[in-house]
Amino acid sequence: MTAFVCLLCLDVLCPTHSPSMLPFKAAPGQFSPEVREPGLRVWRVEKMKAVQLDSSEVGAFYNGDSYLVLENRGEQGADLHMWIGEKSSRDEQVACAMLATQLDNFLGGDPIQHRQVQGYESPEFMALFPRGVSYKEGGIESGFRRPQDSGTVQRLYQIKGKRNIRAKEVELSWNSFNKGDCFILDLGEIIVSWIGSQANIFEKQKVREIASLIRDTDRHGKARIVDANEGEEPEEMIKVLGQMPVLAESTPEEDSKADASNSASLYKVSDATGSMTLTKVSEKSPFSQELLLRDDCFILDNGANGKVFVWKGNGANAEEKREALQMADNFIKKMNYPRMKTQVEILPQGKETIIFKQFFKNWK
Repeated sequence: MTAFVCLLCLDVLCPTHSPSMLPFKAAPGQFSPEVREPGLRVWRVEKMKAVQLDSSEVGAFYNGDSYLVLENRGEQGADLHMWIGEKSSRDEQVACAMLATQLDNFLGGDPIQHRQVQGYESPEFMALFPRGVSYKEGGIESGFRRPQDSGTVQRLYQIKGKRNIRAKEVELSWNSFNKGDCFILDLGEIIVSWIGSQANIFEKQKVREIASLIRDTDRHGKARIVDANEGEEPEEMIKVLGQMPVLAESTPEEDSKADASNSASLYKVSDATGSMTLTKVSEKSPFSQELLLRDDCFILDNGANGKVFVWKGNGANAEEKREALQMADNFIKKMNYPRMKTQVEILPQGKETIIFKQFFKNWK
């Protein structure tokens, strides 16, 4: 069945923007049988097609693109992540969702699906890339993607965080620096790993790992890493950036946020009347597991903690299962949650995660 998606609001069969409805159907043959084998695979959405990345490119994400990330653990199950860059276009996001549905169908509907948005990824997603994740400017249509001679590369990455450390490309200037973070200056043949005097131990540990990731993936091992502490900048760094000015002090870390409330609500979703309807079945957790009926889909709302779950019963009809992500998006819109900051997890019956099960009493 071809899904008609309004690219203005991402609603299926949107009456408000009906002139903008466009048919989009993922091209057949996108995925080969090897995806059923265990392993980590990443695809970038390019002109509405899924193009698998070489292993050397895995872990580097362009902020103008959308990606599919499949972790297949064989008999232990699979997780399918849709990664959305902060500058990716609406049509790329729609294509990514459709391609995820096609891949999910190809795998028999077994994977747990997640939507990850740049800067708000889950710890589970970050753990797929033990050497770190790096964000790069540009996208598939961008001039940023043009090949560069290794000797002319000049990029600066900021390494920041405590639990989920990320590298983000920033302006090539001393103005981007501060005493509290670590930075990587990528000059092609030389990669400078710079540690601020007030950087935390987690950033110090991660900066060398990410520098190694750049060396091994972008430079194919043909680069030299130079370690530098604040005040001991190497000649190559001074040549590109000039003499180091007085740097900003470390900004105080945000106080650790109080544990988000575990309160949640549970809704039943049905299209028995021909249109999706939402019925609240319980507004307080822990819930009884018996509320989850195999012939329906349910939404568990933990939006206060930035998370929305869709549970797909084995007996739910194909349309409900296919539109699980759309259900989540419509719900997020209805509840006025920030769409790009709210994580979505789609769970087939029997594939529930511990995070989901914690909202139920006496899960069996």
